[in-house]
Amino acid sequence: MRMMQKMGMKVDEVPAVSKVIIKTAGKDIVIEEPNVTLVTVQGQAMYQIAGGRVSESSTETPIQTAPLESDVQLVAQQTGRSLEEARKALAEASGDLAKAILTLKGQTSTG
Repeated sequence: MRMMQKMGMKVDEVPAVSKVIIKTAGKDIVIEEPNVTLVTVQGQAMYQIAGGRVSESSTETPIQTAPLESDVQLVAQQTGRSLEEARKALAEASGDLAKAILTLKGQTSTG
């Protein structure tokens, strides 16, 4: 500890930490009951996480985009339905024209 202090480092334990969550673009990393230490060097704070139970969960969500207007019109023409119904069917079919048309015609895809 004295050596760290001579180097300008300050080390403090963060008390009563129950959970640390690290969020990334595709997942959350959850560490339960870890030991967390705050290390300060030349004014820069760093957290050190040790031990604990680690679990991961996916946070990926599909990106939904609005269907193209030309696709909406095609589905509406092929099914005799309104543009709004065609738009909704395309959204539910993730933009798949054939699936949207079959759904609106009351048929189901077997593939």
